[in-house]
Amino acid sequence: MEGLNLFGSFAEFKELKNIDRATMMSVLEDIFRTQLARMYGDADNFDIIINIDKGDFEIWRNRTVVENVEDANKEISIEEVKKIDDSFELGEEYPEKFALETFGRRGILNLKQNLAGRIMDIEKANLYNYYRDKIGEVIVGEVYQVLKREVYIMDEDNHELVLPKSEQIPSDHFKKGDTVKAIIANAEMRNNTNPVITLSRTSPMFLEKLFEQEVPEIFDGLITIKKVVRMPGERAKVAVESYDERIDPVGACVGVKGSRIHGIVRELRNENIDVINWTSNTQLLIQRALSPAKISSMEFDEENKKVRVNLKSSEVSLAIGKSGSNIKLAGQLVGYELDVYRDDPEDEFEEDVKLDDFSDEIEQWIIDALKAIGCDTAKDVLAIPTEEIVKRADLEVETVEDVLNILRSEFE
Repeated sequence: MEGLNLFGSFAEFKELKNIDRATMMSVLEDIFRTQLARMYGDADNFDIIINIDKGDFEIWRNRTVVENVEDANKEISIEEVKKIDDSFELGEEYPEKFALETFGRRGILNLKQNLAGRIMDIEKANLYNYYRDKIGEVIVGEVYQVLKREVYIMDEDNHELVLPKSEQIPSDHFKKGDTVKAIIANAEMRNNTNPVITLSRTSPMFLEKLFEQEVPEIFDGLITIKKVVRMPGERAKVAVESYDERIDPVGACVGVKGSRIHGIVRELRNENIDVINWTSNTQLLIQRALSPAKISSMEFDEENKKVRVNLKSSEVSLAIGKSGSNIKLAGQLVGYELDVYRDDPEDEFEEDVKLDDFSDEIEQWIIDALKAIGCDTAKDVLAIPTEEIVKRADLEVETVEDVLNILRSEFE
């Protein structure tokens, strides 16, 4: 019965996918030879013949015919051989078929355990190698377990993948059964035994791949994505370039009435995506990266990789963006640290008043919210439409109107 069970395991083993013929034969021969060596101390005189297609095997032990036996594993007496076949002479090799039952119940159990263990090791190695070659590709899977620090996802082949909290967009909220799209970010063997495949939705590469899927001109190579920078879930900047003058790279990426970019924005939880026409002219690239703000002038400090950007007060908040997102991403895109300065006449500065000076009339958290969108003075706030302040500072309309009334009274 044990022999039949082992044979069944072997027959199933040959059906396993992603295990090549040579590996199958090598593994099977190795586990048999290892067990034989345990039994006899040496297994060099055994021939192990494996038939992969039929799922069976034969084991033959070769012993030298001698007068007096000193090593029962490698020698057999002429007297014993003559009882079986009298055609053999001294010094010849006598082959004898090795019955599976000779392994014994415990030996067969060891063979089965070793076979199962080696199969599992091969499957793990194949899984690791498979995904290591797919790093940077987008996959779609189904959530099957949600934990505090990670979400576990099954792909179409029922492989377990992990999406850590750090690789999720802040507004991502998953439940079991949800469909998730992400990029394969990493594949590693932990403790040299367990493959861990990590996904990401925050990687700039994920956004780049989404554009490849939505924009045929990028997939076909007519438009090139030069650089992507992101603040996941908040804002991103994508610089694109076309080598064909007939193609508008920005228009192609956005699509008619935003048809192409809308799907990407939804997938990224309404991340604000700025698509910029790439140029090797750094000054022009900075202007495009800080849009919609209009720059008055720039001063480059190449040694420290810094740029002083001069703007009118009314443009400062646009350049900085909500929580400094616009200026930060623009700097990452162009490779310089961007410092914003107002270039208004001195007398205009004298007439302006810092928001901190209104702390006795305006609550500090409101002042902080306004400063977070680049408004440091009263005129900075008054230069922006009410609706824009409400949206960017995330304040109530009534609150903004009260603040504006307080600020306007300062200049009446």
